[in-house]
Parts: sequence; C-alpha cells; structure tokens
Amino acid sequence: MSVNPELVGRTFPPAQPYLVGREKVREFSRAVFATNPIHSDPEAARAAGHPDVVAPATFAVVVQEATLAQLLAEPDAGIDFSRVVHGEQKFAYERPIVAGDELTATLSVTSVKTLGGNAMVTAESAVVDAHGAHVVTATSTLVVRGDDA
Repeated sequence: MSVNPELVGRTFPPAQPYLVGREKVREFSRAVFATNPIHSDPEAARAAGHPDVVAPATFAVVVQEATLAQLLAEPDAGIDFSRVVHGEQKFAYERPIVAGDELTATLSVTSVKTLGGNAMVTAESAVVDAHGAHVVTATSTLVVRGDDA
C-alpha cells in the first residue's frame, strides 16, 4: 500500500497536554550533551530571565511524538511504520520551552510526495501553552521506503 496523498491538509485532534517536568528537561539535556547551566540549574535559568530550567531546542520533539503517533496509526494513511525513516526535523520557536509549561500539540500534514519509489510525508505540529499561545512549530519529514528500498 502506498501513502495516501489525501492526507495533505488533514489536521488531527490535539494530543493530550504534556506537562514539562524539570527532571525531564535535565534528562534530555544530558542525553543531547546540552551543557549550558540554564538546562539544569533553576537559578542559572532565572538569572538568564527564564522562570525555570530551559529545554534544549530539540526537546520539542518529545511533545511532537504524540502527534506523529496519531499519523502513523491512521488506518487510511498507508504508512507502514516498519518502513519509516526520519528524514528531516525543523523547529520554529516563539519562545523557549521551560519546566512547568503545559503544552498541547496539533499535527497537520502539509505534504506527501513520491520520490524514486519512496514517499516523503511532511507534517507540522503546532505546539501551544496552557493559555493557547504559540510556543513552537515542529516540522518532521518522514521517508516511507518503497517496496524496492
């Protein structure tokens, strides 16, 4: 089954809110070797003008994951997860993610293209805080390998 081109323009329901925890930020920071003290020390973060520890820029993928799971589970998408490779990731921030944020992500499929027997699915996850203010848009391109790949 090939990827359904009618996915383009589809917006999924918002994922469950994600409460950003200080320890999760610290764990993620260690995992990606983010050594700036604002990622682990609340006092350093406050001295830099933030209310709590600041998540590294790539932390938004943690919040986005639930929206991508919706896409991959969509029955008519035609996406075989065993054939998926993560092709590209981008983030467009309004403000940093900090511990204590309650974030909700909503995914929209922006593109489905076929290249050399493979499908490229691009989706944007708009992430807002508890007040509905935009925090970040995380854009992922997934490569769905064709039968010959």
